[in-house]
Amino acid sequence: MTTFAPGEHYHLCVRGNNKQDIFRNDTDRTRLLFLITHLQSPESIPNISRAIQEYKVDKMWDTTTDLVSQIIGTRYVALEAFAFMTNHLHLAVCEIEEKGIVRYMQRVLNAYAKYSNTKYGTVGHLFQGPYRAVHIEDNEQLLYLSTYIHRNPRELPRVAGNEHQYEWSSYCDYLGQNRFGKLLDPSLVLDQFDTVNDYRTFVETSIAKDDSYLFDPF
Repeated sequence: MTTFAPGEHYHLCVRGNNKQDIFRNDTDRTRLLFLITHLQSPESIPNISRAIQEYKVDKMWDTTTDLVSQIIGTRYVALEAFAFMTNHLHLAVCEIEEKGIVRYMQRVLNAYAKYSNTKYGTVGHLFQGPYRAVHIEDNEQLLYLSTYIHRNPRELPRVAGNEHQYEWSSYCDYLGQNRFGKLLDPSLVLDQFDTVNDYRTFVETSIAKDDSYLFDPF
């Protein structure tokens, strides 16, 4: 069992129950995207449905609002990278406050499961047991974790070769405009490269996916 501690980094992975898909459409993906970015603190989040509609139009959220400032000021985790697959998702997260990851994942998964069950009239567990976590022990492993997460979507036939354009991963935010402002923090990784193209080369030539045993908790 992984022990969490403030200031430490972790790979979190969640899979659908019986490996079933956890998304049925892009509206579902947008919902979970909103949750992983906006539930990093105990702040209450109003008008989520309206925010989902805004994202469909703008492909980003306004990150200059008072609410976002409150989230940043009170957050107990920092989201550093993510990728959505069909039946699972990967997150790289730093714990800021003690038990922050536990609180964060409980809020995110409960909120999304409730949304999905209500929307589709389903009952039972959406996810396969609790989330799994791997502690990242040093900087080298942190760098390779980011490439592992960002290379994961190449397993999707429609994405392979265009991972940098995949909307449901933070890779495009690392290489271009960060859609989520301070709600996504790529700085610890990107600050170690002279340019974003250097980071892209690092990802494209990485063997991290081949060394999945270092990162895959399943």
